[in-house]
Amino acid sequence: MGPLDAIGHLMNLFLPAVLLGAMSAAGAKLAWRKGLATVSWRRLALPACAASSAVVLAALVLLGRDGSMAMYAAMVTACAFTLWWRGFGPGRK
Repeated sequence: MGPLDAIGHLMNLFLPAVLLGAMSAAGAKLAWRKGLATVSWRRLALPACAASSAVVLAALVLLGRDGSMAMYAAMVTACAFTLWWRGFGPGRK
């Protein structure tokens, strides 16, 4: 495997996590315009992407592979919790 193949594999590993975090943050900003007016999109998206990526790595270590339904469920749960924490919970400050 060459370096371009390795980069492609890493991008494909983390792309669902990054897209989930970014799109969820945008959706939250649209759904709760007034409640999240003071919170920037970046402040929501970066931790959500990081939490989703951490779940992907944890699933890869614990399950030995990625792409399982348990990983996707945990990724959505971690992303939702992070968005709540940064948007409405104690992490809003």
